[in-house]
Amino acid sequence: METTANRNTAILMQLSAYTQYFIPFGNFIFPTLIWSLKKQDSKFIDYNGKQIINFQLSLFLYSLLLIVIAIPLLLYTTLSDVSFNTVNEFHFVHEQFSAEKITGIATIAILAVLILIAMKVLEFFLIMYASVRNSNGENYNYPLTIKFIK
Repeated sequence: METTANRNTAILMQLSAYTQYFIPFGNFIFPTLIWSLKKQDSKFIDYNGKQIINFQLSLFLYSLLLIVIAIPLLLYTTLSDVSFNTVNEFHFVHEQFSAEKITGIATIAILAVLILIAMKVLEFFLIMYASVRNSNGENYNYPLTIKFIK
């Protein structure tokens, strides 16, 4: 059975990931800071600290991969049939981009944005769920998390 202090520390550690909305990289800094200061106090805090840090690193990696895939596709879709011989002419944009290209660009951009939004919404609710589980003294394993810290 976990003490109230350990449960509160675990809850604070989970909820500190929300600082990303106010401070850049707060979702990495504050959980890591709390975890590193309190991991010796309890195995419960140590385990849940590793879980939130691994979850945040996994989401960062997934977002980075999505961007690395989406940007080259956007560039290829945009520039695949562009003739750079006409760059100096004023009709460049009108002649080089067709409705098909705009549709392709929009599809890729909308898909990338929807996946990122879905990840952020899922992240928000999973952190809240993990906090509730920690308040009950239960460990929580985030889904689709890569174990960077074991």
